[in-house]
Amino acid sequence: MPRRKTVIKKRDIGVDPRYQSELVQRLINVVMERGKKNVARKIVYEALDVMSKRFGEGDKALEAFQKSYDQVVPLVEVRSRRVGGSVYQIPSEVSLVRGRSLALRWLIIGASSRTDKSMGLRLGHELLDAYEGRGGAMKKRLDVHKMAEANRAFSHYSW
Repeated sequence: MPRRKTVIKKRDIGVDPRYQSELVQRLINVVMERGKKNVARKIVYEALDVMSKRFGEGDKALEAFQKSYDQVVPLVEVRSRRVGGSVYQIPSEVSLVRGRSLALRWLIIGASSRTDKSMGLRLGHELLDAYEGRGGAMKKRLDVHKMAEANRAFSHYSW
């Protein structure tokens, strides 16, 4: 592995066919397992249908999905750093790209831990809960923020 930083170009993932949204396409790619994109599309579209039943058809459901997603994106996280034989949890700001990927991952994990009938319904209800500030993904975000706040005394070790 090279020690120098190499510039990695971001691939264009395009937009999804139904909503023409890059964020929905990104969620489909995170949900996808073993290359089964059509199965992932069905799951995500079923989740967005659950949201559209609550908020109305079209752009309102997409705006509600965007808002619930934005509420889950973390601002700070803790990273382990070894200083003088001790390991400290040092709070640091999360980059925009990492925060977005963490939010999508937390939404999927929170949805899979629910007990609804299908994964689409689970994801839809997790998105609705995130919109209202509840659910597993929001709990994970709050836990990460609390951990960073509790370890704020070690922030001088970040260099």
